[in-house]
Amino acid sequence: MKAEKQYIDFYQEVRFRLTSRSPEEMNLQREEALRTFAAKGFPSRKVERYRYANVEADFAPNYGIQLAPLSGTLPSHCFRIADAEPRIRALYNKVADTADSIVALNTMLCVDTLVVHVPKATRVEHPIQISNVLKGEQDTMVCRRILVVMDEMAEADIIITDRAASGNRFLTNQVIEVVMEEGAHLSLYEVEETHLLCTRYSNVFVRQGKNSTLHHSNLTLFNGHTRNRLDVLMQGEGSEVTANGCVIADKMQHVDNNTLIEHLVPNCQSHELYKYVLDDSAVGAFAGKVLVHEGAQKTSSKETNANLLATRTARMYTQPMLEIYADDVQCSHGSTVGQMDETALFYMRQRGIDEKEARLLLKAAFITEVIENIPLESLRDRLHVLVDKRLRGELSKCEGCKLCK
Repeated sequence: MKAEKQYIDFYQEVRFRLTSRSPEEMNLQREEALRTFAAKGFPSRKVERYRYANVEADFAPNYGIQLAPLSGTLPSHCFRIADAEPRIRALYNKVADTADSIVALNTMLCVDTLVVHVPKATRVEHPIQISNVLKGEQDTMVCRRILVVMDEMAEADIIITDRAASGNRFLTNQVIEVVMEEGAHLSLYEVEETHLLCTRYSNVFVRQGKNSTLHHSNLTLFNGHTRNRLDVLMQGEGSEVTANGCVIADKMQHVDNNTLIEHLVPNCQSHELYKYVLDDSAVGAFAGKVLVHEGAQKTSSKETNANLLATRTARMYTQPMLEIYADDVQCSHGSTVGQMDETALFYMRQRGIDEKEARLLLKAAFITEVIENIPLESLRDRLHVLVDKRLRGELSKCEGCKLCK
């Protein structure tokens, strides 16, 4: 319990500073979160959803912890939780898995919450962009909290980016809660471009109402150790979710995507596509579960994980899962792990393309399907450029933010 003890002791030490800077809705949750974290500790690999993550090792270093509330100008439709209306504030910590230790640690130590609220029948014309820049003179842990509330028939695109602007070690513990009311449409994008000394735990929890549509894309372009979690509760008939993931990793990078989509009611659809390109000694993991509850008839679900290993030292662990308790459904799942197509390489070299460029083109073509599934054209075009730079080594040389000019 050494790693846990440092966080418990720190919380006890700064409890007054935390509560004096945070609204009541957050402070009321802290003690229960402390009890959960103290009782459970960090999950080991024996916990099914964490079997591919070394959580204690990731959280063991002695990080400084940021305790500053949100500041500066916020984007349109964004507020500090203290400034949101009471019904919105009441949703804090109501969608997340409060029994999870990583969520509990975030709830203990998070100072403020960014609220994105789109009112009824409102279409936000321009994407809402939330840029998180890691910068500091010492190793730092950041606990970040976001609450997204999409009222009835609301529509929005939200882009969340993670970048690093200094070369220190950073640990991010992020919890995003999303509430979607009837007929709401949300496209939520997460893009990570950090560096090798960054560790990121991102936990997204979504509750969907009737006839709501969610598009979630998670793109890891450069990182150190990353674990992304996506949990979706489809609670309203006619709801639909599309979950896409793109991973490019090399060196000793580690990327773990873990998803759970629960079909609770009839006539819902879910589509998942996660693709990995792994080079050098990178390690990737994908565990995706679709759970169709009793009575959720007419469910349609497709889950695909495809992986390209560019070297014999890269490793991929894949575990697509279906658990079905209804008899009138159309569900499928599958995964593939393969290496470079030598026939395609030979064909391209015969036409004057050198081997390095041919390999790059094959990697880019493999990833293209995920990028093309992104509805937002401007982001789609930007990602094609970033993927090309990443595969050519330009992002890795610059640590994602041109740190080494």
